Amino acid sequence: MTVKVLSLSSKRATSRRKWFSKVVTPWLFILPILALYLTVVIGPSLAAVYYSMTDWSGIGKAEFIGLKNFQEILRDANYLKALLNNLRWLAIFVTAPFALALIAASMLRGVKKGGMVFRTLLFIPYIIPGVVAASIWRNLVSPRVGIGSVLASWGIPGLDFAFLGSTKTALYTIAFIDNWHFWGYLMVLFLAAMQAIPSDLYDAAKVDGANRWQEFRHVTIPGIRPTLVFMLMMVAVWSFLTFDYIWILTQGGPARSSEVLSTYLYKQAFNRFEAGYASAIGLTMSLFAGMVIGIFVWLRRRGWDI
Repeated sequence: MTVKVLSLSSKRATSRRKWFSKVVTPWLFILPILALYLTVVIGPSLAAVYYSMTDWSGIGKAEFIGLKNFQEILRDANYLKALLNNLRWLAIFVTAPFALALIAASMLRGVKKGGMVFRTLLFIPYIIPGVVAASIWRNLVSPRVGIGSVLASWGIPGLDFAFLGSTKTALYTIAFIDNWHFWGYLMVLFLAAMQAIPSDLYDAAKVDGANRWQEFRHVTIPGIRPTLVFMLMMVAVWSFLTFDYIWILTQGGPARSSEVLSTYLYKQAFNRFEAGYASAIGLTMSLFAGMVIGIFVWLRRRGWDI
């Protein structure tokens, strides 16, 4: 009888140890990261939701006003203009850098000798800090000391123009500079995905008489579709969060022509001390980013290979 009791106790102890190792131990390992995440992400996010419904300067007590900040957003012409600029930025960055990256990656895929040199040269702009790159390009596009000024002195006029000082060109000039910095990163990702495509598929396409364009369309694009679609989603999300190049080069000017939601939020919070209203703007930015992610999740559930 005693042996049976000891055996039962031993089984229970073993069961408890297994349960502890399978259930409790993993949580103990992730607890530090979870605590950090709750502190720096969840906590500020919940605070932003609360302050978005307050009239708060960022200092002192916040006055609860409900949804008035969001009602003000719908009437705010400057907000709507910044949102429109964000959509323009989105349209640029889901087309130009992707086209350049796909073309360059497709060309480099077959390069054996010196391929690493070309990849490195094209990737270098991405590792340059944004502040440094923006400062360099501010001088390059300057009408007084930039490339246009030098060409004008050589008798080639037309580019000695204040691209960052014109309401018609400021946003597109910044987008060009940011694209110069960014597209090499996409190229490296696409090239890595292309190199993972089995060479047998290209051999079969050649046997069928496919030319380079048909190989690219029917073999390369389907082969890198998960990477391509994922980066489309990420770039779309990043387009609503862009800040650094615009703030460094124009701070949203001239005449708000390059203003985007992030720079408008910054000005509301730290220039006008309307932190409650800025929190509401930040929530709308999160909403737009969430909508982009939601579209891709919906497509995935519909059976898309993404």
